[in-house]
Amino acid sequence: MLELGSAPADQTPADIIKDVTEASFMADVVEASMQVPVIVDFWAPWCGPCKTLGPLLEAEVTRHKGRVRMAKINVDENQMIAGQLRVQSIPTVYAFFQGQPVDAFQGAVPQSQIRQFVEKLVAMGGDDGGLAEALDAAEAMLTEGAAEDAAETFAAILGEEPENPQAWGGLIRAHLAAGSLDRAEAALSQIPAAIAGAAPVEAARARLQLAKQAANAGPLDDLRARVEADPGDQQARFDYATALHAAGEVEAAIDQLLEGFRRDRDWNDGAAKAQLITIFDSLKPTDPIAQKGRRRLSSLIFA
Repeated sequence: MLELGSAPADQTPADIIKDVTEASFMADVVEASMQVPVIVDFWAPWCGPCKTLGPLLEAEVTRHKGRVRMAKINVDENQMIAGQLRVQSIPTVYAFFQGQPVDAFQGAVPQSQIRQFVEKLVAMGGDDGGLAEALDAAEAMLTEGAAEDAAETFAAILGEEPENPQAWGGLIRAHLAAGSLDRAEAALSQIPAAIAGAAPVEAARARLQLAKQAANAGPLDDLRARVEADPGDQQARFDYATALHAAGEVEAAIDQLLEGFRRDRDWNDGAAKAQLITIFDSLKPTDPIAQKGRRRLSSLIFA
Protein backbone atom coordinates (compact mmCIF):
# COMPACT_ATOMS: atom_id res chain seq x y z
CA MET A 1 0.00 0.00 0.00
CA LEU A 2 1.37 3.41 -0.97
CA GLU A 3 1.55 6.11 1.66
CA LEU A 4 0.45 9.41 0.20
CA GLY A 5 1.98 12.60 1.44
CA SER A 6 0.24 15.85 2.30
CA ALA A 7 1.52 18.77 4.30
CA PRO A 8 4.72 18.25 6.31
CA ALA A 9 4.09 16.72 9.71
CA ASP A 10 5.10 19.90 11.53
CA GLN A 11 2.90 22.14 9.37
CA THR A 12 -0.40 23.20 10.94
CA PRO A 13 -3.37 24.98 9.36
CA ALA A 14 -2.09 28.19 10.98
CA ASP A 15 1.12 27.81 8.96
CA ILE A 16 -0.84 27.42 5.72
CA ILE A 17 -3.13 30.47 6.09
CA LYS A 18 -1.80 33.48 8.00
CA ASP A 19 -2.65 37.09 8.75
CA VAL A 20 0.43 38.91 7.52
CA THR A 21 1.71 42.42 8.29
CA GLU A 22 4.43 44.62 6.84
CA ALA A 23 6.76 43.34 9.56
CA SER A 24 6.21 39.68 8.63
CA PHE A 25 5.81 40.07 4.86
CA MET A 26 9.39 39.12 4.00
CA ALA A 27 9.30 35.95 6.11
CA ASP A 28 5.72 34.83 5.45
CA VAL A 29 5.52 35.70 1.75
CA VAL A 30 8.85 36.29 0.03
CA GLU A 31 10.93 33.73 1.94
CA ALA A 32 8.09 31.23 2.30
CA SER A 33 7.51 31.34 -1.47
CA MET A 34 10.98 29.87 -1.97
CA GLN A 35 9.46 26.57 -0.70
CA VAL A 36 5.87 26.65 -1.99
CA PRO A 37 3.72 29.22 -3.84
CA VAL A 38 2.10 31.82 -1.59
CA ILE A 39 -1.21 33.55 -2.38
CA VAL A 40 -1.50 37.09 -1.00
CA ASP A 41 -5.06 38.32 -0.45
CA PHE A 42 -5.37 42.09 -0.01
CA TRP A 43 -8.62 42.84 1.79
CA ALA A 44 -10.32 45.20 4.25
CA PRO A 45 -13.11 44.74 6.80
CA TRP A 46 -15.40 47.17 4.95
CA CYS A 47 -14.99 45.40 1.55
CA GLY A 48 -18.09 43.36 0.68
CA PRO A 49 -16.59 41.33 -2.19
CA CYS A 50 -13.61 40.50 0.05
CA LYS A 51 -15.95 38.69 2.43
CA THR A 52 -17.02 36.42 -0.42
CA LEU A 53 -13.63 35.90 -2.05
CA GLY A 54 -11.59 35.29 1.10
CA PRO A 55 -13.39 32.14 2.33
CA LEU A 56 -13.39 30.66 -1.20
CA LEU A 57 -9.64 31.18 -1.46
CA GLU A 58 -9.08 29.71 1.99
CA ALA A 59 -11.13 26.63 1.12
CA GLU A 60 -9.10 26.00 -2.04
CA VAL A 61 -5.79 26.55 -0.26
CA THR A 62 -6.82 24.23 2.59
CA ARG A 63 -7.84 21.55 0.09
CA HIS A 64 -4.26 21.31 -1.17
CA LYS A 65 -2.89 20.55 2.31
CA GLY A 66 0.22 22.72 2.36
CA ARG A 67 1.21 22.60 -1.29
CA VAL A 68 0.23 26.27 -1.50
CA ARG A 69 -0.06 28.86 1.30
CA MET A 70 -2.08 32.02 1.82
CA ALA A 71 -1.21 35.39 3.35
CA LYS A 72 -4.08 37.72 4.28
CA ILE A 73 -3.16 41.41 4.35
CA ASN A 74 -5.51 44.09 5.70
CA VAL A 75 -4.80 47.11 3.47
CA ASP A 76 -6.07 49.57 6.09
CA GLU A 77 -3.33 48.42 8.46
CA ASN A 78 -0.60 47.73 5.88
CA GLN A 79 -0.78 50.54 3.35
CA MET A 80 2.93 50.55 2.54
CA ILE A 81 2.93 46.98 1.19
CA ALA A 82 -0.28 47.66 -0.73
CA GLY A 83 1.32 50.73 -2.25
CA GLN A 84 4.52 48.91 -3.20
CA LEU A 85 2.51 46.29 -5.06
CA ARG A 86 0.32 48.99 -6.63
CA VAL A 87 -2.91 47.68 -5.17
CA GLN A 88 -5.51 50.17 -6.41
CA SER A 89 -8.70 48.33 -5.54
CA ILE A 90 -9.69 45.37 -3.43
CA PRO A 91 -9.96 42.50 -3.39
CA THR A 92 -6.63 42.09 -5.15
CA VAL A 93 -4.84 38.75 -5.11
CA TYR A 94 -1.17 38.17 -5.89
CA ALA A 95 0.71 34.89 -6.17
CA PHE A 96 4.37 34.67 -5.20
CA PHE A 97 6.80 31.89 -6.08
CA GLN A 98 10.56 31.79 -5.71
CA GLY A 99 10.44 35.25 -4.14
CA GLN A 100 8.68 36.95 -7.07
CA PRO A 101 5.08 37.80 -8.07
CA VAL A 102 4.03 35.29 -10.73
CA ASP A 103 0.28 35.88 -11.13
CA ALA A 104 -2.53 38.16 -9.95
CA PHE A 105 -6.19 39.08 -10.34
CA GLN A 106 -8.59 41.74 -9.08
CA GLY A 107 -12.17 41.59 -7.93
CA ALA A 108 -14.46 38.79 -6.84
CA VAL A 109 -14.23 36.01 -9.42
CA PRO A 110 -16.20 32.74 -9.81
CA GLN A 111 -15.17 29.72 -7.75
CA SER A 112 -14.14 27.87 -10.91
CA GLN A 113 -11.62 30.61 -11.70
CA ILE A 114 -10.31 30.57 -8.14
CA ARG A 115 -9.81 26.82 -8.40
CA GLN A 116 -7.90 27.16 -11.67
CA PHE A 117 -5.75 29.92 -10.16
CA VAL A 118 -4.82 27.82 -7.14
CA GLU A 119 -4.28 24.58 -9.08
CA LYS A 120 -1.99 26.40 -11.52
CA LEU A 121 0.15 27.49 -8.56
CA VAL A 122 0.17 24.00 -7.06
CA ALA A 123 1.42 22.63 -10.37
CA MET A 124 4.05 25.38 -10.50
CA GLY A 125 5.29 24.32 -7.06
CA GLY A 126 5.85 20.83 -8.41
CA ASP A 127 5.04 19.00 -5.17
CA ASP A 128 1.71 17.22 -5.24
CA GLY A 129 2.35 15.20 -2.10
CA GLY A 130 3.09 12.09 -4.13
CA LEU A 131 -0.33 11.95 -5.80
CA ALA A 132 1.00 11.91 -9.37
CA GLU A 133 3.35 9.07 -8.49
CA ALA A 134 0.50 7.19 -6.85
CA LEU A 135 -1.71 7.71 -9.91
CA ASP A 136 1.03 6.32 -12.15
CA ALA A 137 1.44 3.32 -9.84
CA ALA A 138 -2.32 2.64 -9.85
CA GLU A 139 -2.45 2.84 -13.65
CA ALA A 140 0.46 0.39 -13.84
CA MET A 141 -1.39 -2.02 -11.54
CA LEU A 142 -4.43 -1.79 -13.77
CA THR A 143 -2.36 -2.47 -16.88
CA GLU A 144 -0.79 -5.48 -15.20
CA GLY A 145 -4.20 -6.92 -14.30
CA ALA A 146 -4.09 -6.15 -10.56
CA ALA A 147 -7.50 -4.47 -10.61
CA GLU A 148 -8.26 -4.79 -6.90
CA ASP A 149 -4.88 -3.28 -5.92
CA ALA A 150 -5.43 -0.47 -8.41
CA ALA A 151 -8.89 0.24 -6.97
CA GLU A 152 -7.44 0.38 -3.47
CA THR A 153 -4.76 2.84 -4.56
CA PHE A 154 -7.19 5.07 -6.47
CA ALA A 155 -9.43 5.11 -3.36
CA ALA A 156 -6.45 6.13 -1.21
CA ILE A 157 -5.71 9.01 -3.59
CA LEU A 158 -9.33 10.14 -3.32
CA GLY A 159 -8.95 10.11 0.46
CA GLU A 160 -6.26 12.76 0.02
CA GLU A 161 -7.88 14.65 -2.86
CA PRO A 162 -11.63 13.95 -3.14
CA GLU A 163 -12.02 15.95 -6.35
CA ASN A 164 -9.29 14.29 -8.39
CA PRO A 165 -10.94 13.35 -11.71
CA GLN A 166 -8.11 11.01 -12.77
CA ALA A 167 -8.51 9.00 -9.57
CA TRP A 168 -12.30 8.78 -9.93
CA GLY A 169 -11.97 7.67 -13.54
CA GLY A 170 -9.33 5.15 -12.55
CA LEU A 171 -11.43 3.79 -9.69
CA ILE A 172 -14.38 3.15 -12.02
CA ARG A 173 -12.12 1.50 -14.62
CA ALA A 174 -10.56 -0.67 -11.91
CA HIS A 175 -13.99 -1.86 -10.74
CA LEU A 176 -14.94 -2.63 -14.33
CA ALA A 177 -11.70 -4.56 -14.86
CA ALA A 178 -12.52 -6.57 -11.73
CA GLY A 179 -15.93 -7.40 -13.23
CA SER A 180 -17.92 -5.38 -10.69
CA LEU A 181 -20.46 -3.25 -12.55
CA ASP A 182 -22.29 -2.50 -9.30
CA ARG A 183 -19.21 -1.01 -7.61
CA ALA A 184 -18.37 0.96 -10.75
CA GLU A 185 -21.88 2.38 -10.86
CA ALA A 186 -21.77 3.19 -7.13
CA ALA A 187 -18.47 5.04 -7.59
CA LEU A 188 -19.90 7.02 -10.51
CA SER A 189 -22.83 8.15 -8.36
CA GLN A 190 -20.44 9.49 -5.69
CA ILE A 191 -18.38 11.75 -7.96
CA PRO A 192 -18.53 15.40 -6.81
CA ALA A 193 -20.62 17.63 -9.07
CA ALA A 194 -17.68 20.01 -9.61
CA ILE A 195 -15.78 17.39 -11.63
CA ALA A 196 -18.67 15.39 -13.09
CA GLY A 197 -17.90 16.67 -16.58
CA ALA A 198 -14.12 16.16 -16.45
CA ALA A 199 -12.65 14.13 -19.31
CA PRO A 200 -11.42 11.17 -17.18
CA VAL A 201 -14.87 10.93 -15.57
CA GLU A 202 -16.66 11.11 -18.92
CA ALA A 203 -14.38 8.39 -20.27
CA ALA A 204 -15.13 6.15 -17.30
CA ARG A 205 -18.86 6.83 -17.65
CA ALA A 206 -18.68 5.79 -21.31
CA ARG A 207 -16.81 2.60 -20.37
CA LEU A 208 -19.45 1.74 -17.80
CA GLN A 209 -22.22 2.24 -20.36
CA LEU A 210 -20.42 -0.04 -22.82
CA ALA A 211 -19.80 -2.65 -20.13
CA LYS A 212 -23.50 -2.74 -19.26
CA GLN A 213 -24.32 -3.25 -22.93
CA ALA A 214 -21.69 -5.99 -23.16
CA ALA A 215 -23.41 -7.90 -20.37
CA ASN A 216 -26.40 -8.30 -22.68
CA ALA A 217 -24.50 -8.93 -25.90
CA GLY A 218 -25.59 -11.93 -27.92
CA PRO A 219 -23.39 -14.75 -29.30
CA LEU A 220 -20.78 -13.29 -31.64
CA ASP A 221 -20.99 -16.01 -34.29
CA ASP A 222 -24.78 -15.87 -34.47
CA LEU A 223 -24.75 -12.09 -34.91
CA ARG A 224 -22.06 -12.27 -37.58
CA ALA A 225 -24.16 -14.79 -39.48
CA ARG A 226 -27.23 -12.54 -39.29
CA VAL A 227 -25.31 -9.58 -40.73
CA GLU A 228 -23.81 -11.70 -43.51
CA ALA A 229 -27.24 -13.09 -44.35
CA ASP A 230 -28.84 -9.63 -44.47
CA PRO A 231 -26.38 -6.69 -44.62
CA GLY A 232 -29.32 -4.28 -44.42
CA ASP A 233 -30.41 -5.55 -40.98
CA GLN A 234 -29.37 -2.51 -38.95
CA GLN A 235 -30.33 -4.00 -35.58
CA ALA A 236 -28.27 -7.12 -36.24
CA ARG A 237 -25.28 -4.99 -37.25
CA PHE A 238 -25.63 -2.81 -34.14
CA ASP A 239 -25.86 -5.90 -31.90
CA TYR A 240 -22.89 -7.42 -33.72
CA ALA A 241 -20.83 -4.28 -33.03
CA THR A 242 -21.83 -4.47 -29.36
CA ALA A 243 -20.70 -8.10 -29.18
CA LEU A 244 -17.43 -7.28 -30.94
CA HIS A 245 -16.69 -4.53 -28.45
CA ALA A 246 -17.54 -6.84 -25.57
CA ALA A 247 -15.02 -9.32 -26.99
CA GLY A 248 -12.32 -6.65 -27.02
CA GLU A 249 -12.42 -6.14 -30.79
CA VAL A 250 -12.84 -2.37 -30.56
CA GLU A 251 -11.69 -1.44 -34.05
CA ALA A 252 -13.92 -4.09 -35.64
CA ALA A 253 -16.88 -2.77 -33.63
CA ILE A 254 -16.17 0.74 -34.91
CA ASP A 255 -16.02 -0.58 -38.48
CA GLN A 256 -19.47 -2.14 -38.15
CA LEU A 257 -21.00 0.99 -36.63
CA LEU A 258 -19.48 3.18 -39.33
CA GLU A 259 -20.95 0.87 -41.98
CA GLY A 260 -24.32 1.08 -40.24
CA PHE A 261 -24.09 4.88 -40.19
CA ARG A 262 -23.13 4.92 -43.88
CA ARG A 263 -26.16 2.80 -44.78
CA ASP A 264 -28.70 4.74 -42.70
CA ARG A 265 -27.49 7.52 -40.43
CA ASP A 266 -30.98 8.15 -39.04
CA TRP A 267 -31.73 4.56 -38.05
CA ASN A 268 -33.05 4.30 -34.48
CA ASP A 269 -32.59 8.05 -33.88
CA GLY A 270 -28.96 7.98 -34.92
CA ALA A 271 -28.01 5.07 -32.66
CA ALA A 272 -24.87 4.16 -34.63
CA LYS A 273 -23.41 7.65 -34.32
CA ALA A 274 -24.28 7.84 -30.61
CA GLN A 275 -22.61 4.47 -30.00
CA LEU A 276 -19.52 5.53 -31.93
CA ILE A 277 -19.18 8.67 -29.80
CA THR A 278 -19.57 6.60 -26.64
CA ILE A 279 -16.75 4.32 -27.78
CA PHE A 280 -14.54 7.27 -28.73
CA ASP A 281 -15.21 8.91 -25.35
CA SER A 282 -14.23 5.70 -23.57
CA LEU A 283 -10.78 5.78 -25.18
CA LYS A 284 -7.96 8.21 -24.54
CA PRO A 285 -8.03 11.25 -26.86
CA THR A 286 -4.62 10.21 -28.21
CA ASP A 287 -5.67 6.61 -28.91
CA PRO A 288 -5.00 5.98 -32.64
CA ILE A 289 -8.15 3.86 -32.96
CA ALA A 290 -10.27 6.73 -31.59
CA GLN A 291 -8.52 9.32 -33.76
CA LYS A 292 -8.95 7.23 -36.91
CA GLY A 293 -12.57 6.47 -36.08
CA ARG A 294 -13.41 10.13 -35.47
CA ARG A 295 -11.86 11.10 -38.81
CA ARG A 296 -13.83 8.42 -40.65
CA LEU A 297 -17.07 9.45 -38.96
CA SER A 298 -16.45 13.10 -39.85
CA SER A 299 -15.86 12.12 -43.47
CA LEU A 300 -19.18 10.30 -43.58
CA ILE A 301 -21.04 13.15 -41.88
CA PHE A 302 -19.77 15.76 -44.33
CA ALA A 303 -19.76 13.54 -47.41
